[in-house]
Amino acid sequence: MKDLPASYVEYLESIEEHHAAMVLPVMRESVAEGKHGVHVRGLGGHYEQAFVDEKVPFGQVKVTVP
Repeated sequence: MKDLPASYVEYLESIEEHHAAMVLPVMRESVAEGKHGVHVRGLGGHYEQAFVDEKVPFGQVKVTVP
């Protein structure tokens, strides 16, 4: 996780392991592109979704809970 921004690492450390496993690949995609941050929807539910979002600045995580 050395290649991830500190905010991504902090977020991963604050959530459960199964949720982190879902979000981590998206964070790696964000880092590879280096342009946009990560948006996480549905935290804690069965319909969790994480994606690189052009509206979120690189290195930031936006969480939307319905």
